[in-house]
Amino acid sequence: MMLLYENKEYVLTIPIPKIDKETATLEEIVEYDKHVQDSTKVCCIMIATMVPKIEKTYEDYFSYELNTTLSQMSHKKARQERYEVVKSLMACKLKEGESICAYVQKMQRHVKRLEKLSMNFDKDLAVDMVLIFMPSSYDQIILTYHLNNKNTTLIKLHNLLQTAEVGMKKSLSNSSANAPVMDVEPRKGKKRKSPFPIQIEREGPLWRV
Repeated sequence: MMLLYENKEYVLTIPIPKIDKETATLEEIVEYDKHVQDSTKVCCIMIATMVPKIEKTYEDYFSYELNTTLSQMSHKKARQERYEVVKSLMACKLKEGESICAYVQKMQRHVKRLEKLSMNFDKDLAVDMVLIFMPSSYDQIILTYHLNNKNTTLIKLHNLLQTAEVGMKKSLSNSSANAPVMDVEPRKGKKRKSPFPIQIEREGPLWRV
C-alpha cells in the first residue's frame, strides 16, 4: 500500500534502463536517477522484512531483480505444495461406516487450498471427485444424483449426502430389528446299545467279566 501511495510500485515490474550518460539527454538522466533512487528505497523496505540470514543474500539486488527472484522461488514452492495437496486429495477415500461429514470437509479443505494456490479447479470436477471416492453402498444415491442432473456446489452436496447417510442408517437399523431370530435347541440323543452285552458272573470274593 505504501508503494502505491508513493507511486513507486513500478520499480517491481520495470527494470532500471541502461543509459550512456555521455550521450543521454538531461531528461533521460533525471529519469534514470529517479528510478535508481526509488528502486533502492523499495529494495531496502523489502530486505528489512526478511530474516537476517536472507538479508545478506539480497543486499546488492535492486527491486526488480529481487522481486523477480522471490516470485520464481514462490512459484516453485507453490508448485510443490500443489503437488502435495493433489496427492492428498486423490488419497481421500470414504470407507464403509466412516462419517460422510468428515470426508466431505476434508475434500473441501483440499479444494480451497488448491484455489488459493492459483489452480483452476472446476466446481463440477470437485463434486465428481467427492462422488468417485465413495464406497459402493452409495451407488444408488450417486445414480439418483446424476439422473436428476442438478448443478450443485460442494456445500449443497455435503448437505445432500448427510441426509442420505441418516436415511441409510435408519434403513439398516430397521432391517436389523425386523430380521427373524432362529432359536436353536440342542437335540437329546439316545444312548446307543452295545451289540455285545457284557455278562458278569460272581465267583468267590471277586467279580469275573
